[in-house]
Amino acid sequence: MTTAVKTISQEKTPVDQLLAEHGMSQEEYQVLLGVLGREPTLAEFGVAAAMWSEHCSYKSTRVWLKQLPTKAPHVICGPGENAGVIDIGDGQAAIFKMESHNHPSYIEPYQGAATGVGGIMRDVFTMGARPVANLNALRFGDVSHPKTKSLVAGVVSGIGGYGNCMGVPTVGGETNFHASYNGNILVNAMTVGVADANNIFYSAAAGVGNPVVYVGSKTGRDGIKGATMASGEFNEDSDSKRPTVQVGDPFTEKLVLEACLELMATDAIIAIQDMGAAGLTSSAVEMASKGGLGIEVNLDKVPLREEGMSAYEIMLSESQERMLIVLKPGREAEAEKIFKKWELDFAVIGALTDTGRIVCTRHGLKEIDIVVAPLVEQSPVYNRPWEPTPPQAEVLASAYPLPNGKTALDVLGKLVATPDLCSRRWIWEQYDSLVRANTAQGPGGDAAVVRLDDSVKALAMTVDCSPRYCAADPVIGGMQAVVETWRNICAVGAKPLAITDNMNFGNPEKPRIMGQFVGAVKGIAAACIALDYPVVSGNCSLYNETNGSPILPAPAIGGVGLMQDVTKAVGIAFRSEGETVFMLGETKGHIGQSLYLREIFGKEEGAPPPVNLAVERKHGEFVRALIDARLVSACHDVSDGGLLVALAEMAMAKGVGVTLVQGGDASFWFGEDQGRYVIATKTPDSVVEKAKAAGVPLTRLGQTSGDKVKLEGVGSVAVDALRHAHEAFLPEYMAS
Repeated sequence: MTTAVKTISQEKTPVDQLLAEHGMSQEEYQVLLGVLGREPTLAEFGVAAAMWSEHCSYKSTRVWLKQLPTKAPHVICGPGENAGVIDIGDGQAAIFKMESHNHPSYIEPYQGAATGVGGIMRDVFTMGARPVANLNALRFGDVSHPKTKSLVAGVVSGIGGYGNCMGVPTVGGETNFHASYNGNILVNAMTVGVADANNIFYSAAAGVGNPVVYVGSKTGRDGIKGATMASGEFNEDSDSKRPTVQVGDPFTEKLVLEACLELMATDAIIAIQDMGAAGLTSSAVEMASKGGLGIEVNLDKVPLREEGMSAYEIMLSESQERMLIVLKPGREAEAEKIFKKWELDFAVIGALTDTGRIVCTRHGLKEIDIVVAPLVEQSPVYNRPWEPTPPQAEVLASAYPLPNGKTALDVLGKLVATPDLCSRRWIWEQYDSLVRANTAQGPGGDAAVVRLDDSVKALAMTVDCSPRYCAADPVIGGMQAVVETWRNICAVGAKPLAITDNMNFGNPEKPRIMGQFVGAVKGIAAACIALDYPVVSGNCSLYNETNGSPILPAPAIGGVGLMQDVTKAVGIAFRSEGETVFMLGETKGHIGQSLYLREIFGKEEGAPPPVNLAVERKHGEFVRALIDARLVSACHDVSDGGLLVALAEMAMAKGVGVTLVQGGDASFWFGEDQGRYVIATKTPDSVVEKAKAAGVPLTRLGQTSGDKVKLEGVGSVAVDALRHAHEAFLPEYMAS
């Protein structure tokens, strides 16, 4: 090491302060000293701190994530790469992943959300896929909190602004409101892409001497310490972290996408990695590590947009729209021509070596010289203490009958207008859901359906989680998040194939929070095994709490399924009058953790509804068979709000009413029992016969008719009145 480069003890900032600012413990620092055999430079310290951050290393979660099932005959690539890859037949692959941008989106909602979308799209097209759809899972604080409205406005605008400019449709998602997110919102972004199954690109570097190329935008000072910031709690000073939020440019990303896909059509690329969290640091280290090689980088060659940037700043910048590529030797000119055509920066900044070290120079001085393997292999792994979540008692439905003087229809009118059940139209109308002209079903249904180019095949996709269930029972909550995506995909007629997860939790150093994570993983694993529905990618976002107050745990699940014939897809809307409406599944009236209990009685308590995985699989396969046989004109799974809310949503979707002859108490109409679907059919006898043969419970609820939701013996409410209440909340709230 050249003595002209200062070690961290020679810097102006004390070592203890640097450790605190970078989230590195004294024990971890001692490991770094052992790896180096000396004191690190500031740049070396920054590289190690980033690679060993929770955000990059998963040091609190790796021991548990190994329990998740990741293999299946149709899985081409599971966790460990930029995104998961599954075989969808005909030489095609679906590539998808979900990631969080929670902390940045709270600090700077527009750019935080926008760059979250940009980052997840890069993860997908880095592997050779053209993105075909975006989804998101958003969780905001209580609507009465003074920051919620501005956060909603900024996040939604950022998602729409980036996705719309990229020409990728945003086709689905979910949005919840709860006071636990007042100081720490969640912004999870998912992208699905399609690629040639025989032309997938990976990140493992190969070939000593091969050139390492930087492409895309120039490097600035935005996003420095972003990975570190995402690995710590918030406090009253969180707004001061605004400089750690990246700034995105979707028009540049569109150019990067097209240039990368054009280069991928040649055979010039050996490995490719986007510069996401920790920027050039993580991309260089991960590529070298996976390939078992070393890498030399001349930081003077890195295209910069600001003068005087140090080695530390260049390595840790999280400026957006950048890629690192290992090319075959002699292909530099060919690649440069492509990127220059798209008006992008292109620079050969280094080469692969056989030293096993990452060596970076700046102004002729060796700023970084570290063995690569320990940065990955000796990154800390913690088996943190954890406590199981104490079980809650079952809530007796008899204790919560309809309020005095109120009918089920009165309660329905209130529920559909609440923040968690109101229409999200105000949100999704800001997204272009139809660009590329392949969206067969967009936002507002159970799952989005996107047709594949020049094909009758389609992908179905959805994002789901019920944090209130996870807080009450993380195991059941984890299971339920998986089966909800399963049901939503089955409800449109597609076969669920695989999931991606986004594990949003509080501080893992607290045994109670770590116990939530452990329970959720156990529940997700059990559901995925039972359903043959593997996990192929994912993301962990921890330390989601402010001043010691944690979020409700949210293990969001993104599911992807396949339809062989998109013309068979069904939606939630009742299509015409005179059709018979059935409920598939059993209703026992579980109201623990239900929205009925919370919104009508102001209580968040009780055990969540149990999940029977065998029943979920059986019912999902039965529904798909009905849809495949074209015996169902509408289908909707029963979830938040219960049966009557599901029926109202089906009526509001197109304005066709329903007369319900099946009576029931509050728990029947508003209980959130799992494993249920509502279907409408013109051939009820055939459906009844098939249900009997399959041993599937089927209850006749009534018939589509008129323009009202009518409960015989109780009364009726106009569908238009319900729709007005349902759609009015968000526009009025955001305009107020």
